[in-house]
Amino acid sequence: MTPEIEQKLKALHLKIEALVRSNSTLQKENNALNEALKESRHSSQNLIKSIEKVQNQLDIAKYSQAGMTPDEKKNFEKKISRFVKEIDKCIALLSV
Repeated sequence: MTPEIEQKLKALHLKIEALVRSNSTLQKENNALNEALKESRHSSQNLIKSIEKVQNQLDIAKYSQAGMTPDEKKNFEKKISRFVKEIDKCIALLSV
């Protein structure tokens, strides 16, 4: 081989090595970001559950106080109905 070809091959080899290192670094960064995303989603789900729990406690406190307006009573009955339907679905799934 001519020195010119050898020199070009070496340059190409160095570029390939740099790309392999860069790819490895990017893969590690991608894995770390994916893990952080999973943790964020898990944290977000926990926060949503906490918010729902507090909202339910607020609703219970609100409804346990003195009389409800007709609109509040309708909304309360709708929630109870929805909960009963969800419970019925769970029972049906357990029965199978």
